[in-house]
Amino acid sequence: MPQQAGRVRSAPGPGGATTTLPRSIVVLLGILGVVAAGIGIKAAAGIIAPSMLALVLAIAVLPIGRWARKHGWPSWLATVTALAAAYLILVVMVIGSVACLIKFADLLPSYATQADDLVKSAEDGLAQLDLSTGATSDALSKLDPTKLAGVLVDLTSGILGALGFLFFLVTLLFFFVAAVPGFAPRMTAFRRTKPELAAAMGTFVSRSQTYLLMTALFGAIVGVLDAGALWLLGVPLPLVWGFFSFLTNFIPNIGFVIGVLPPATLALLDDGWEGVLWVVLVYSVLNVTIQTFIQPRIVGNSVGLSAEITFMSLVVWTFLLGALGALLAVPMTLLTRAFFIDADSRASWAAALIDARVEEPEPSLGSPSGPPDGPEPPPSHSPGQFADN
Repeated sequence: MPQQAGRVRSAPGPGGATTTLPRSIVVLLGILGVVAAGIGIKAAAGIIAPSMLALVLAIAVLPIGRWARKHGWPSWLATVTALAAAYLILVVMVIGSVACLIKFADLLPSYATQADDLVKSAEDGLAQLDLSTGATSDALSKLDPTKLAGVLVDLTSGILGALGFLFFLVTLLFFFVAAVPGFAPRMTAFRRTKPELAAAMGTFVSRSQTYLLMTALFGAIVGVLDAGALWLLGVPLPLVWGFFSFLTNFIPNIGFVIGVLPPATLALLDDGWEGVLWVVLVYSVLNVTIQTFIQPRIVGNSVGLSAEITFMSLVVWTFLLGALGALLAVPMTLLTRAFFIDADSRASWAAALIDARVEEPEPSLGSPSGPPDGPEPPPSHSPGQFADN
């Protein structure tokens, strides 16, 4: 019996009768499931976020262990080398971010006089435009570099004080990397029982590695260019802010905004409005060109996510997982795609909605309007279709 339009066929009911559910009910149930899953993820963000970060770091160092074993290294030495690389990446991320914030906090108090002059100049300008009010004067008076430095010190202390989080992350990373050598036979058995899901997970791993590699490459290019431009403009500590641009490049879409804030603030305090305009202009030309027009196209085509989906993933995962969600937005979206789209041939239609590039189907050899012998039958999906991707 053909499936009725607008309805979804379910499993046979009592007596062999086939029951159907209206598509609207199926959509509502799906929405409720997504909302329930989101509530659960947000409630367990303290566990999910570090677990996913440990998984991403373990995936990042997989090629190191594979290369070592291929060249005849003992398995334990290959594992130790990969684990050391993972810990090194973690140290660079955490200590590097903290060092940049500390450098910024150390510099700010030395600009107290310049900040006072800048506030007075802004108040005079607003007064000339008849826009000066008590509220604006009060707001400008709170722009104290010393207070901002205190906020940054508290932030870095909070990062370094999260020993429980770091201990959990370091422990997870050890077990994930150590489990890699014994995972091959498990994946072989997994491919026999669930070939589509196994292929989808393999695609997730390869796409995650591609994303991390391409993001690091573009981040290094942006960091070098930013450091050189800031050195030419005379902004203090250009190498620090170039490295900070490299780190913030791993945050999709808004990493540029975060990376420009410290050098723009220092340029404002050092050279006034002209200095900050030059910094923003240079960052806009370099970072927006590379991070907005070039990088999303190349990375998106490599990992299978469009630019709009990448931005929405940033919003959703930051809301659900907090600050780490911004860093893990793309890997989390790739994992979600692997489970719910790539692993089920019936959901393959959704891939066209999130892919960065969808190729047009080749025209039929018959008439332009369709095959000569009538409408084309729906494509059949073989169990191993996704295993070849």
